[in-house]
Amino acid sequence: MTTTPTTPSARAAHARHGYSSYQITLHWTVAVLVVVNWLIGGGMSQVYEAVQQGQSISQWGPAFVHICLGIAIFLIMLGRLAARLRRPVETAAGSKHHILALLGRLNHWAFYIVLLLMPPLGVLAWFFGIDAAGNLHSLLAWVLLLLVVLHVGGALLHLVLGENIIRRMVRPTAGT
Repeated sequence: MTTTPTTPSARAAHARHGYSSYQITLHWTVAVLVVVNWLIGGGMSQVYEAVQQGQSISQWGPAFVHICLGIAIFLIMLGRLAARLRRPVETAAGSKHHILALLGRLNHWAFYIVLLLMPPLGVLAWFFGIDAAGNLHSLLAWVLLLLVVLHVGGALLHLVLGENIIRRMVRPTAGT
């Protein structure tokens, strides 16, 4: 059983190895929004192509929802980035897998980059008709899928290796 450290320096050291309730909430909110946006992305593409070809559109729903969720993801990711910079989380204490820790950090920062680039690119494509931005947005959607697969695979690998690192993203660090 984990106890909450009592001194300020002990609490700060303890917190560096886990996430706060705020960080966990933002993580899972973005995860859900990304999955939903991925699932409706095909509908958005159809609406975008129809608009580009000058066709009449009767179903604006997928485009509207995709844009709203993309903007929400962007804003939440700004909050996540601010929280991450204010309260960085270190590799799990006692981890023997330094290469996995490095790959995990790279994957996390790649998420920040991709999820902060995609919404502005989508806006440039949709509202300003910049095809190159739309193409890059679509490419980054596939990069995002790869990052998700690597992220989930890494978490499962940690479980196999006996490091329950997933616990850090479902249970906040005590006292935070």
